Amino acid sequence: RAHQALYTEDVLGMGPGNDGWGITAVSLRRPDMRDLMKPHDCLFTLVERGADGVTARVVGSVLDVLVAPEDPGKVVDLMADASVKVVTLTITEKGYACNLATKSLIEDHPDVLHDLANPGTPKSALGFMVAALAKRKAAGLRPFSVLSCDNMPSNGKLVRGLVTSYAGKIDKELREWIEAEGRFPCSMVDRIVPAVTPDDIQQAQDLSGLHDGGAVATEKFKQWVIQDWFVDDQRPPWDKAGALLVEDVEPFESMKLRMLNGTHSTFAYSGYLSGFKYIYQVMEEEAMVALMSMLLEEVLPTLSVPAGIDLAGYQAALAERFRNPHIKHQTYQIAMDGSQKLPQRILSVVQEAKAGTNTLALAAAGWMRYVRGVDGEGSEFRLQDPLADTLKKTANSSDNPAEVAAALFGIQSIFGGVASNTEFQQQVVVHLEQIFEIGMLETVKRHVNTGQN
Repeated sequence: RAHQALYTEDVLGMGPGNDGWGITAVSLRRPDMRDLMKPHDCLFTLVERGADGVTARVVGSVLDVLVAPEDPGKVVDLMADASVKVVTLTITEKGYACNLATKSLIEDHPDVLHDLANPGTPKSALGFMVAALAKRKAAGLRPFSVLSCDNMPSNGKLVRGLVTSYAGKIDKELREWIEAEGRFPCSMVDRIVPAVTPDDIQQAQDLSGLHDGGAVATEKFKQWVIQDWFVDDQRPPWDKAGALLVEDVEPFESMKLRMLNGTHSTFAYSGYLSGFKYIYQVMEEEAMVALMSMLLEEVLPTLSVPAGIDLAGYQAALAERFRNPHIKHQTYQIAMDGSQKLPQRILSVVQEAKAGTNTLALAAAGWMRYVRGVDGEGSEFRLQDPLADTLKKTANSSDNPAEVAAALFGIQSIFGGVASNTEFQQQVVVHLEQIFEIGMLETVKRHVNTGQN
């Protein structure tokens, strides 16, 4: 709602020729957002916070909100309607039923098994898309384009592979039709959107004069880079609202995933274990700022810089965005689902490293300590991850850090890509031993003081 809906709203405001678009939002799990938005016709307040002040506006591009479990058939029928041109996905990494280490469909995923057995009443995003595409094919209609907006490398290519793999289990001809006629553009979304708090709701009301339990707060910065590859070129003219339409998204997404998201994840684990609740607080610690610089020294040589992009400027802007005290982005929130994020944000860089991996190893060691489910003061917390039970059990199988690391390295879906990198693994062990001995923040300070990548 702080991104696609806003770009679409800006398009709608451009008058005739741009006003034929609208969004039907679908929740795959819970009715919470529908219950908040429907009482006021799905209008919602967007609060934007920057160093120069805070503003609020009402966004009206969302026309309806459906809750899929309540009537999955209705969702399939809507997606099968010829008026639907684009299906966007913002379902997080864990919503794709994908082994992100191998980029393949998890065939025994409970939702996949359910949907294959009950194609008319799916639970998963894949199940809904394939059921709707099958109905469109049967009716002689063109497919919709599928636009993933989640933080995964080559997200369009990944989703195309998952959709066609799933479809092939139902109907070979359906798979071939999707492969030939479907379009799965890659995209990169860059905007920090923290979880909404009661203070956000109150501020939205103070600014707008309207009470809105469905308000959302975000930073002023936003970027959307989209591969211009849609079925019959049918899409809203998002480029008129500032989105970049390009042939190749990969350089942009690698830059964002590895610089912003990689630093975010590193700060999430090291910051939470150091007692920092918010990212802006992490940036108030000099050692953490130095850690960010050392991490990016290892990341930058792995990037292909997009034409016209000032990498130094982007890095400086990142630091300022992280320092923004108006954006209360919780380290605990960012730390969620690390098993899905670590392979792309940290370990993919290790596989392509050209300037050392010692700081990347510290990031991985921080995650290993985090998944023990105990903070730096010894208090237990709830580990939020699709593999939470496995991770917590594995990470607590020993109090010997080398044994803990070895056990976690054995999880192939996370560490398969670095399984043969013994140097990196040893670096992780050294850091984890220090974290166990002197704590997370002191380990960070020792690392930045030695200055060794």
